[in-house]
Amino acid sequence: MTVGRAVTLLAGTLILASLLLSQFHSPYWLWLTAFVGLNLFQSSFTGFCPAAMILKLMGVKPGGAFG
Repeated sequence: MTVGRAVTLLAGTLILASLLLSQFHSPYWLWLTAFVGLNLFQSSFTGFCPAAMILKLMGVKPGGAFG
């Protein structure tokens, strides 16, 4: 798995989890959804993604959008 795929997997998982938690626990979990969306938005313009940096440090193979 490459960094690009890992970032999209992480983002998708966090969004789905926060949506489920907002329905069954507290609507404040939607702030996590907003945070992930804003981070994806800004990374599309700047190319800077903290999750990609962390995944690279963890040894995930470079490649994809954040290669």
